[in-house]
Amino acid sequence: MVKKIYTTSATATGGREGHVKSVNGELDVDVRGPGTPGNYLNPEIMFSGGYAACFDNAIMGTLRIMKIKDVSHETTIEVTLGELQKQQYGFEISITVTFGGLDMDKAQEVITMAHQMCPYSNAIKNNVKVDLKIEKLP
Repeated sequence: MVKKIYTTSATATGGREGHVKSVNGELDVDVRGPGTPGNYLNPEIMFSGGYAACFDNAIMGTLRIMKIKDVSHETTIEVTLGELQKQQYGFEISITVTFGGLDMDKAQEVITMAHQMCPYSNAIKNNVKVDLKIEKLP
């Protein structure tokens, strides 16, 4: 059981060829399945965006806890949708954090701790293959 910090909701109609609206109305979009012609959101794009924002925030929290300052970073989450077996689907995730002003050994410590802190990471732990990568800002 979690100690509640925040609760929200969104409602979908029409599945992957439908519409999604959040309870506060800020998310109010048509969605389409991957590969649909046009410029649409799909659930995987929304998941990757939410996960990227959350993981980047976990990086910020980790840097604060470790008392590391003057570091720049950005987080990219790549979500791959695939078939696990017939009519059963799942994800593989790649998390790439690009750092400036931090050596790669320390960066590895930071992303490992952030991965333990992030609620998205904890939600998929032991259920989704996650590849953690670090890169250096040019």
